[in-house]
Amino acid sequence: MKTTDRPLILISNDDGLDYGGIQTLIAIARRLGDVVVVAPRQHQSGMASAITVSRPLRAMLHSDEPGYRVWQVDGTPTDCIKLAFSHLLGGRTPDLVLSGINHGYNAGISTIYSGTMGVVFEASAHLVPAIAFSHENYHPEADFTPCEATIEQVISAVLRDGLPTGVCLNVNFPNSASYPGMKITTTAMGHWESEYEHRVDPHGQDYYWLTGHYECDDPDDDSTDMYWLGKGWITVTPCHLDQTDFAAMPVVATMLDVAVAKG
Repeated sequence: MKTTDRPLILISNDDGLDYGGIQTLIAIARRLGDVVVVAPRQHQSGMASAITVSRPLRAMLHSDEPGYRVWQVDGTPTDCIKLAFSHLLGGRTPDLVLSGINHGYNAGISTIYSGTMGVVFEASAHLVPAIAFSHENYHPEADFTPCEATIEQVISAVLRDGLPTGVCLNVNFPNSASYPGMKITTTAMGHWESEYEHRVDPHGQDYYWLTGHYECDDPDDDSTDMYWLGKGWITVTPCHLDQTDFAAMPVVATMLDVAVAKG
């Protein structure tokens, strides 16, 4: 696969190859390095870090040319990254993993459900820098032109400087023709209201359809991604694979009357 001294960039998503977001990301990445795409064959939104354990995975080579190779995998986004690292990269370790561009935000606590974020969390588990890109527009043919310069800027910066160990970036774009700028933010805490709608099928059987809307716990908190996205800004949230709440450790230790483990 390696044709030059250019960096190797691995790309996946949760929408599959038919969506414009991943095609835009591929075009940008190919200007900056050799590219391997390993994408799911079917739409995989909401799969988070799910992996396939009950059946074999199959990978189909879709495109193969100097400095560019595309695979489709009949599994989840995380399956795609795991399979890439174990087999499809031919033993090479990528310099960077990219996910997206997702059609729809991955902001607030939606990140815990996101297949887009599952890609970058898996890359972090392999200690490889990773960036997820998401856009407010859900349309499969959304225009990402206003985002392209910023996406290239962020990718170039991470290729140049790397990221702290175990950290990945979650980048979100409002649906706008221009942006006032970019903010480094926290993840907005919140919850979903009216998550499932009860319906009855033509045979009189009950079923439930996922719906609902997201409510921020503190919509006026100007440190969060949701706050600044609402004002039209691009947000960048550093995320960490280690979900340990270190501040809570002594509190829980006191509650249970046990010692805190020392590294």
